[in-house]
Amino acid sequence: MVKGIQRILYVLLAFFIGLFIASSFFIRAKYNYAIYGDTTVLEKQNLLLFILLIAAVLGLSYVLYRLCLKLNKYSRQIVIPAVLLLSAAIQLVIIFLFTRMPTDDSQTVLSLAWDMLYNKDYSSFQQGGYLYMFPFNFSIVLYLKTLLFLFPDNYLVIKSFNILFSLVTTLMIYLLYKELNTKSRSNDYGVLVIAATYIPSLFMSNFIYNDVIATALLTSALYFAVTFIRRRSMKDIVFAAILLAIGNYFRSTGMIFLIAVLICLLVNLRHLGLKKAIASIAITLLIFNIPGWTQNAALQATGIVDESPSSNAAPVYMWLNMGINLETLGFWDNRESYNIYQQDAGYNKAESVELFKASISNKLSEATLGELAGMYYKKLVWIWTEGTYQFERYGIGNDGTSIGGGGRNGFVMDRYIYSTSASELLKGDSNYRSGLQWVVYMQNLLMYGFILFRLISSIRAKRYAETSLVLVILGFIGFYLLWEIKARYIYPVYPLLIVLSYMGFKDVYELLTTKRGLGHAAQHAAKDAD
Repeated sequence: MVKGIQRILYVLLAFFIGLFIASSFFIRAKYNYAIYGDTTVLEKQNLLLFILLIAAVLGLSYVLYRLCLKLNKYSRQIVIPAVLLLSAAIQLVIIFLFTRMPTDDSQTVLSLAWDMLYNKDYSSFQQGGYLYMFPFNFSIVLYLKTLLFLFPDNYLVIKSFNILFSLVTTLMIYLLYKELNTKSRSNDYGVLVIAATYIPSLFMSNFIYNDVIATALLTSALYFAVTFIRRRSMKDIVFAAILLAIGNYFRSTGMIFLIAVLICLLVNLRHLGLKKAIASIAITLLIFNIPGWTQNAALQATGIVDESPSSNAAPVYMWLNMGINLETLGFWDNRESYNIYQQDAGYNKAESVELFKASISNKLSEATLGELAGMYYKKLVWIWTEGTYQFERYGIGNDGTSIGGGGRNGFVMDRYIYSTSASELLKGDSNYRSGLQWVVYMQNLLMYGFILFRLISSIRAKRYAETSLVLVILGFIGFYLLWEIKARYIYPVYPLLIVLSYMGFKDVYELLTTKRGLGHAAQHAAKDAD
């Protein structure tokens, strides 16, 4: 029965991955803030360029893999620090070349951190304030406030800590891969190099927000959960639970990781033993909400708030309402949903819930079944095949002079502290900027291709060691089918995509190059000839 459930999960993910790949031959999902503003773009695929770039990126991947094989003769104590240092150096260079300043929510949380640190101003928790509406973002405000208190007050310090978290993610990608491939005789430095040089992660360290931090914590939590299932050491599940709780504190999609971990613990009930499985589940659930409970207790004890901050916060229905939009495909709806909560309901959570339910009901009843199906299809295709996690805005940034239509009225526009030759080279709609986006876009699709190969070969071989990764990815697919979307929102799954795609790439490589693979192909050819 367990194998049957795992097979269904693998088949389901294979279906979605296949859908993303097939759709990309006809549709190009794009995001370019400098040209189109803050909106989704779906256009007809440039098939010739698409095929040429597939060949080019595939060729580069092969060359990189062959180079990484040469590192096998060196010990991990040498290669891992060297690769991480190289990644850190590249990210530092990017930060100095693209001096992106905080914008939108990034600027807001940083301003609140300054106000709390220097002016003891917590008025944002009062009605009409940012944290009154979005109390879950107090985690990043508190984090920034701590950094500003302990270190010199400048952007470089905050971005440097982003680099540290990015390096943690890179290391965890490698360790997670090795934990899932214990029989591998190779050091598999290729997956480490790919993670260390993955373009979106290199640029996203330039973004002052919670994405990089949460990704590092949640990836680490999943690694320790996988380690616990294999080794059955209780200290591993304690580490996993703590990291999961803190990761969720920074970004609430940690709930998806939690569900995946709990399901995996249940699936491995026989291997773990009943007592150890129950204990691990209890520990995980108990620790998960401690950061939130602690925060609420501290805020009320100090008189900053009179009741739980979430009691009047914007309800989940706001993002569900935003997620149903035929025009924007569930992307930003130009404050339409915000206005329901802020103006129509007057920041009253209970009243806004009823208004959002009515709005959702109207949208579903007014649209035809075909229109809804088309919207959900385009929504899925855009968020999962855009492929860059919007790094061109959040990592590269803009100088504020070339913003297209569709931006957020009333929000701070992108700008640099100072321009550099690199920021000028990638300015606006330059060929260099769009070329870089094309490369990352194609890399993402090739990753999907290798993931699909891995899933199909796993189904045929009845091996399901990567069930935890599959569950998390499926969880994100299902969640953002309903929720408001941004390609940046699925950033926490990029480590899992790298792990699965490298498995698939290695399977393909070994099939095509080993004697066993060639012999297998020769046997089939002989049979066909007979």
